[in-house]
Amino acid sequence: MQALRGDQAEGARRMMQPKPVRVLAIASGKGGVGKTNISVNLGIAFTELGRQVALMDADMGLANIDVLLGLQPIFNLSHMLSGERTLAEIIVRGPGGLSIVPAASGMQRMSELSAAEQAGIIRAFGEIDQEFDVFIVDTAAGISSGVVNFARACQNVAIIVCDEPTSLTDAYAFIKLLNRDYGVYGFQIIANMVADARQGQALFNKLCKVADRYLEVALNYLGAIPQDDDLRKAVQRQAPVILAYPQSKSARAFKEMARNMDAMPIAARVGGQLEFFVERMISYSNSRIAAIA
Repeated sequence: MQALRGDQAEGARRMMQPKPVRVLAIASGKGGVGKTNISVNLGIAFTELGRQVALMDADMGLANIDVLLGLQPIFNLSHMLSGERTLAEIIVRGPGGLSIVPAASGMQRMSELSAAEQAGIIRAFGEIDQEFDVFIVDTAAGISSGVVNFARACQNVAIIVCDEPTSLTDAYAFIKLLNRDYGVYGFQIIANMVADARQGQALFNKLCKVADRYLEVALNYLGAIPQDDDLRKAVQRQAPVILAYPQSKSARAFKEMARNMDAMPIAARVGGQLEFFVERMISYSNSRIAAIA
């Protein structure tokens, strides 16, 4: 067989390597700040850029992505954990080409998996990661161990804030917890339900002022989603605003945010794929149970 030229060999080597997947946790600390709406519309904005996107509903107590989109999934993560269904079989095709991983009733099961079951789940995510470019994790509100574990397992954590004292306070508390207790250094910040770009920037500046004073973190401002009647109407229709009202103020903001994020380099990690994300999740769950025991 004729030897490959240098450029051909390099091309073949790259084809054999798994492509990086952008794994992003959407969190808030406080509930009611529009976190799930942002997760859904940002995901669809990525699909409009030609990216294959999966959205995981990680609110194990009050899952609401299916409600927001008017979907009725038959299976969810619990069926995959029990071995009744594969990961590919529980994924629901949502609007705009978005792939949705429905929530399970609880993640305690993660800590009870055998080594073979753990390997099977990691392999399941590894087998589908070639299909996706972006994997978004819509976490629950608050700072429970489950929320913290999801955030720690992701390459990037986006914190949602709105112009309420409790929103800023809870966002800071969440950042402080991840930074001081778990060594998370970088955070993305999204201002939601603001009057204009100036108000969004002011919210970010407030958060930065406190964080810079007391923490060693790097906050990056992703932008703002404006208060928008069209967004409210889209929620009532159980439709993403980016599809229901594509020329609305909020839809344009989501598209711009996705473009900006798409241009950002994907954080390099050993593994760096979806199976690595799940491996970290299982590890964190098991270590927590061991600590309690």
